[in-house]
Amino acid sequence: MELVLAHSPDADDAYMFYGIASGAVKSRFAFREFLADIETLNKLAVGGARLDLTALSAAALGFTDRYYVLRVGASMGYGYGPVVVAGPRSGEVRLVAVPGRYTTAALLLKLAMPDVKTVEVPFDKIIDAVAAGVVDAGILIHEGQITYGRLGLRKVIDLGEWWLREKGLPTPLGVDAVRKELGLDAAEELKGLLSESIKYAEAHREEALRYASKFSRGLPLDDVARFVDMYVNEYTKDMGKRGEEAVRELLSEAKRRGLVELGEAEFV
Repeated sequence: MELVLAHSPDADDAYMFYGIASGAVKSRFAFREFLADIETLNKLAVGGARLDLTALSAAALGFTDRYYVLRVGASMGYGYGPVVVAGPRSGEVRLVAVPGRYTTAALLLKLAMPDVKTVEVPFDKIIDAVAAGVVDAGILIHEGQITYGRLGLRKVIDLGEWWLREKGLPTPLGVDAVRKELGLDAAEELKGLLSESIKYAEAHREEALRYASKFSRGLPLDDVARFVDMYVNEYTKDMGKRGEEAVRELLSEAKRRGLVELGEAEFV
């Protein structure tokens, strides 16, 4: 049986899927890999495209109920997350560049700073937009979270810090999900494969990091390791009750404020 396996071309996702991508983790499934930025994957999932096993923003679950959420493979921070940054001499923050409507970063911004206006900008152009003064500020995801200070930008707010203060929960940024049409048994099986893939990467850390560095947009290997360790953590291996609670709280709070359509998710 051939399945579409989709994830973003980023170091943390590449590290998690290394065991599968390298062929070290065997399966009865054949996989066709599809790599795209997370907002593209969100739009495809919400729009009804066929993504069998895919990375998604937790916020995108507020717009589609076609997926089981795996308890394995989540990207969660505890007291850290997407960072809103501005130029060193910028004034009041009124217009913020976000990496996509369905991203958790954009949703957290709406929860934390409901009065700002947003404009969608590809994630890899947000630093340029902020530096050029095109926008007052921008949300950084991926590697930008650890490199913005080197570029002369200043932190306005860390949305993961804000979420922890407000909710006392980890920040539920990304999840891996399985299309419900495949059935619950297949979802359980794919969860097991992803768990094996993560364990393989941990057991072969150096080669997994070298593989992940190909997706880091030129980041030095030490920074790749730092970024991977931020988002491949205990919640990735098993989000547990706290992780589930974080996703549920994000969706229910957003639904209460009219920011998403759905306030629940189904976990496997």
